[in-house]
Amino acid sequence: MDLETDHQRRTAALAKAVDQARARGERIGLRKSTSNLFRHRSQAGKYFIDVRAFNRVLAIDRQRMTADVEGMITYEALVDETLKYGLLPAVVPQLKTITVGGAVSGLGIESSSFKFGLVHETIEEMEILLGDGRLVTCSCRENPDLFFGFPNSYGTLGYALRLIIRLIPAKPYVHLTHRRFADPESYFARVAVRANSAVDYLDGTILSHGEMYLTEGEFVDQAPAVSDYTYMDIYYKSIQNKPEDWLTARDYIWRWDTDWFWCSKHFYVQKPGIRRLFKWGLNSRTYQQIMRLSYRILPDSGGTESVIQDVDIPISNAPDFFEFLLSEIGITPVWMCPFKTRTWDLSPLREGLHVNFGFWDVIPSTHEKGHFNRKIERKTMELGGAKGLYSSAWYDEAEFWSIYDQPRYTQLKRTYDPQGVFPDLFAKCVRRH
Repeated sequence: MDLETDHQRRTAALAKAVDQARARGERIGLRKSTSNLFRHRSQAGKYFIDVRAFNRVLAIDRQRMTADVEGMITYEALVDETLKYGLLPAVVPQLKTITVGGAVSGLGIESSSFKFGLVHETIEEMEILLGDGRLVTCSCRENPDLFFGFPNSYGTLGYALRLIIRLIPAKPYVHLTHRRFADPESYFARVAVRANSAVDYLDGTILSHGEMYLTEGEFVDQAPAVSDYTYMDIYYKSIQNKPEDWLTARDYIWRWDTDWFWCSKHFYVQKPGIRRLFKWGLNSRTYQQIMRLSYRILPDSGGTESVIQDVDIPISNAPDFFEFLLSEIGITPVWMCPFKTRTWDLSPLREGLHVNFGFWDVIPSTHEKGHFNRKIERKTMELGGAKGLYSSAWYDEAEFWSIYDQPRYTQLKRTYDPQGVFPDLFAKCVRRH
């Protein structure tokens, strides 16, 4: 049986199971191999559909520069396949375990986003499984309301079982240059300039108020030497010490995965002795498994607050958010990633250049639960930005819907999930107190 026929057979079986669950009055959830959500999800009262096998590349079209993929394929598997053809997805989120379908429904980003936008802006077509078992194909021409409404819906309108994504040519190596800056104004001014340049990749690392780096990456055919950050050497620490560097294209794509950016410090594996023993586990998949296990077995001892956030700010207000983040939240390092986007139905961001600030840590706190996360949400709103909903959110319901266009979302929900098989966006994404 060819891949196309097999996909259609399995899709039909899954659609039938979903419709039967709906008829029994059950809520629908996904059983999948990986998850990059950092908020509690209730498992009670749900019928879980098993989508783990929807993880294949169905076709690579070298002429059109597209990949036809199933929704649960991880970017690690997809990159391994496209590199055989000298190609890469236009935007590859930074962790190996992120799935293509998840990146579209949750607004994935990476260092090529200053050129190509967020992940959903590189998608040409999607096949969506709805809560009543219908399969709907959508694009900018066919069912465009679902196509433009699906990004940032987090599985509350349906699930992407198949997608056609754009690819770009890749060379064997990426040449990196790391430029240091000492003040935020000049730093973000340079970001704005380089976001209009011809470089292939652009992101940054903020280590302190007076030490920040802008990293540019360009594809090259040859390299005088190649660094390896998959074992003892740590990528983010190299940024301070190497004004330029070379990586294979694959190692560049996964440069952050070995140490989960820098969050591997919480598992002590940045210590050389432990790192030697833990070589097999230096990857985001292992860290996520450990983290989820600790959530289940370790009580909340108080005295700290988990702040795991990605915040998107218009470039003009980036210095203001930088000052707020370092002075009032105090988390470093911080990942900085510029991106261009246009207006999408469920994204509050307006068209233009923005900066993503990624900051993830546990900080001391004597305040009520959620104090620092609420401060971040308020400052983000004040500066015309938005935050990723993959992590904990503390909005009240009226505040949330003032951001995420409740009338538009309600219209989409009535059209594509009229029986409420899936939870709504507020119920799915906001932590209730």
